[in-house]
Amino acid sequence: MSESGQGGERGWSLSATAEGDGVRLELGLPDLGGRPVTAILSLDRSEARAFARALLAAAGDATERTFVGPAES
Repeated sequence: MSESGQGGERGWSLSATAEGDGVRLELGLPDLGGRPVTAILSLDRSEARAFARALLAAAGDATERTFVGPAES
């Protein structure tokens, strides 16, 4: 799995690869303090599931803060 914006607008990438009984996640950031950075996480199954739940919860919280009510007309 890899993610990037249209035409590379986001610039970041995320990839997941099966690794033994777990997963290897690689998050690439094009510019962190003036240099590209890649963070690598090697997680077992339970860690990967906990990480996925935490990401989903964070995305839900961010969405709720962004869209606090019905659109005004």
